[in-house]
Amino acid sequence: MGVAASGSAEVSQTAVDILKAGGNAFDAVLGALCTASIAEPLLVSLGGGGFMLGLPDGEKPRVYDFFCQTPGKRRPDNELDFYPIIADFGTAEQEFHIGMGSIAVPGVVAGICRAHGDLGRMPVSEIIAPAIDLARSGVRVDAFHHYIIRILRPIMEATPEAFSLYQSPASPGELIQQGELLRNPDAALSLEALVKEGPDLFYLGEWARKLALDSKELGGHITPEDLAAYRVEPREPVVFRHRGARCAINPPPSPGGSLVAFALAVMEDWDSGKDAWGSSGHLMNLLRGMRAASVARHEYAMEAGLEFRKMEQLLGPETIRRWQQGLELHSLFSRGTTHISVADAEGNIASLTASNGEGCSYVLPGSGIMLNNMLGEEDLNPGGFNRWKEGVRLASMMSPAIIETADGTRFALGSGGSNRIRSAITQVMVNLLDFGMAPEQAVAAPRIHLEGDMLSLEPGFSPSALEALEAAAPRTHHWPEKNLFFGGVHTVSVKPGGIFDGAGDPRRGGVVAFA
Repeated sequence: MGVAASGSAEVSQTAVDILKAGGNAFDAVLGALCTASIAEPLLVSLGGGGFMLGLPDGEKPRVYDFFCQTPGKRRPDNELDFYPIIADFGTAEQEFHIGMGSIAVPGVVAGICRAHGDLGRMPVSEIIAPAIDLARSGVRVDAFHHYIIRILRPIMEATPEAFSLYQSPASPGELIQQGELLRNPDAALSLEALVKEGPDLFYLGEWARKLALDSKELGGHITPEDLAAYRVEPREPVVFRHRGARCAINPPPSPGGSLVAFALAVMEDWDSGKDAWGSSGHLMNLLRGMRAASVARHEYAMEAGLEFRKMEQLLGPETIRRWQQGLELHSLFSRGTTHISVADAEGNIASLTASNGEGCSYVLPGSGIMLNNMLGEEDLNPGGFNRWKEGVRLASMMSPAIIETADGTRFALGSGGSNRIRSAITQVMVNLLDFGMAPEQAVAAPRIHLEGDMLSLEPGFSPSALEALEAAAPRTHHWPEKNLFFGGVHTVSVKPGGIFDGAGDPRRGGVVAFA
């Protein structure tokens, strides 16, 4: 028994198949991550990074930080393979930087192996087997992933190796189309090699030598020393309460989880029992929390990361009261990720968010693995490109979370969506805890997002609520339909007695599956 929610049917099915075969939630979520690298290759890769928040039954929650690390030394700009591309989202365009010079030290392989060694119980060969089979047999490209391929077409076309991963099997020279099978036999061989050799393959062995050599010759930063020095960081989550529920979320140095906790704390003096969902009171309180998080991110200089001392100050009761009373005195300041949630019948629950950025276009020779472009992500490099601090963990908005309510219900949730992650998670948590929604209703409900002085809104709110929001925000943008811009909050729950529920976010092709 159990439940899994993710961004694709293949990923959710992998998780429940592992549960049915006797694995626990941690086996399932890690196996699902391997499958996601095949089924959602433009969102997550063995060449990227991520976070897992796990709550073993009867124990404290723990975080595994396997996000990407900055290299130990920067090369001069004139030696780098580093250049911009434009991604066309249809309603907007966004610039990303790719090339060898955009690669940060990857952590996914180390994260899978470390978390499985601590919490898993099935042999690693069994949790990786579904991904190997899928890489060989192929995954059919659905409408959502075809949309992502269209958006990131410039990255697919940047190198012959990248194009070969996404070439149409029916029309050579063209990108793969919706409904066609996407196969990656090289990735199948790579996963088999990983089963045999473990993480040393990536950090000390053949893959490490290939990556470091190409980085040196083709304009990257990565060295053998960077790969050998990479470590997964076990961390204590940020733990806070909202509406009586105990919440655990991703801690510093990544600021996303603390900003979610801060926004919810600022919003908690609102009496949720007096206003219906979607009312002006509800939405103005959401805007209030988002505004607080947006301003605090800058005032506490979180763009490059968050120190524990600053987190404790931010979440302290005096700070929260001051922001609740004086928020009106503050002015407004002017990507590829996926999430997997799993709960099992034994009371274990896991929440995992991972990303490859958009991918850098470099494919590790013979591996079928595209590396990340985290050093080319503007959100992760607020001081300017190639100005990052050397040898440190990159900060991230990724915020896998776990909730325990007073009646014993547990939720796992998280989201993709760059800066929209924190607002998406905040809104779903409010829907679950303030309004008592079931996961499907909480995830499907329309969302808003504040970025600088721009308030973006999905359709579905009442005219009176929209009027109040438009009066409170300097600028507004109305989206014609629900969109992946607003995140993808894949959520599962388990009630005492083993009653499972869950929801995959329709904005990102979400699928829930039950064991």
